[in-house]
Amino acid sequence: MNKANALQSLRPMAQWVLRGDSLEWLDTEQTQPTEAEITAEVARLQAAYDAKAYSRSRATAYPSIADQLDQIYHEGLDAWKATILAVKEEFPK
Repeated sequence: MNKANALQSLRPMAQWVLRGDSLEWLDTEQTQPTEAEITAEVARLQAAYDAKAYSRSRATAYPSIADQLDQIYHEGLDAWKATILAVKEEFPK
């Protein structure tokens, strides 16, 4: 997460320009957030992203839907459950 993400989260639809680390506030409707607000929002967004790391890892580790359905058809529901459980154990919440 970065300053741009934080600004978009804090002040949706606001107009601003970020050049490197220099912020130029162009919006006349919304007030410019403080550096402390921006820093806190970057940390909050990063924590939320990190908290979902397991989900992103699981998504790439699960077999495709076609492979899952094929496994259910050929090996049964219990074999499929074991495959899914193995991924969940590898990448716990």
